Amino acid sequence: MNPAIAPLLLAQAPPQQAPSLFDNLPIMIIIGVIILLLGVAVLAMSYNYLRLWFQAFVSNVPINPLSLVGMSLRQVNPKTILEAMIRAKQAGVGSDPTTGITIRRLEAHYLAGGNVPRVILAIIAAHRADIDLDFDRAAAIDLAGRDVLDAVQTSVNPKVIDCPDASNSTKTTLSAVAKNGVELKIRARVTVRTNLSQLIGGATEETIIARVGEGIITAIGSAQDHLQVMENPDRISKAVLNRGLDAHTAFEIVSIDIADIDVGEQIGARLQADQAEADTRKARAWAEQRRADAIAHEQEMKAQVQANRANVLLAEAEVPMAMAEAFRRGTLQTTGPSGNGSAG
Repeated sequence: MNPAIAPLLLAQAPPQQAPSLFDNLPIMIIIGVIILLLGVAVLAMSYNYLRLWFQAFVSNVPINPLSLVGMSLRQVNPKTILEAMIRAKQAGVGSDPTTGITIRRLEAHYLAGGNVPRVILAIIAAHRADIDLDFDRAAAIDLAGRDVLDAVQTSVNPKVIDCPDASNSTKTTLSAVAKNGVELKIRARVTVRTNLSQLIGGATEETIIARVGEGIITAIGSAQDHLQVMENPDRISKAVLNRGLDAHTAFEIVSIDIADIDVGEQIGARLQADQAEADTRKARAWAEQRRADAIAHEQEMKAQVQANRANVLLAEAEVPMAMAEAFRRGTLQTTGPSGNGSAG
């Protein structure tokens, strides 16, 4: 190109405009909104974690703020773990770093599906009642499906069970018969408390009710007279308690109290009357059978007589025939007065 023409071409070209800030405005708005939302989320999370960390700090429960974030990532509720740890710390339980209550052990129990708050409340209640219950046993009871807090409360304040239990049975009383045949209807109340050492794998309340009912019926059945039972109901309680009915159960029987005794039917007399009626029907049946046998034998004898008569008639009918046959053959002999026979 000619150097003289280049300045003229540059002078004729349109001037280039500088890039404007408004050209990238939508993209900048979107980026700003995203940054704002991320900032709000970070601030909210930081606020929650800082609040929990500060609550733990003032409660003398040291914890790393990053541990709170790790709990959230492991699907663990940090608030539940920290509140349980603070309760245990303030109550002075589980201070042993090896077998006691630690954040790591609480988190492990939470991940196993346990109820961390009720376990801690149960340990605190047991500590206040001077009951030996450590975290391992409480966690095992909780994971076994038992309500550990209710078990501790029942161990402190015994509960009363009705025998029979009207809520699970249509009967409201136990029926037992003494040796004199008189029926007694009894309603008992059993006071039990939890045996924490046998709570895992131990039998439940239904077994206690069944065993107590069996013991009461056995005790009444061994009595000679129903009046002895009504005069001294405590003998039933003592006899049942001495059998050790709470073995291998989750409860310990404190007492068995007879709440009510009613006299029922004369079972012995009714059974004797039924037996006498049955014997009468049996005797009638035997007599009727013997009568039928006699009638049958009589008919057999009559038939035999008729058969014998028929045989006699047959024999009598054969005599003329034999005589006629003898005449035809000329072998018939007659006997004269002198006794000598002669041919006819």
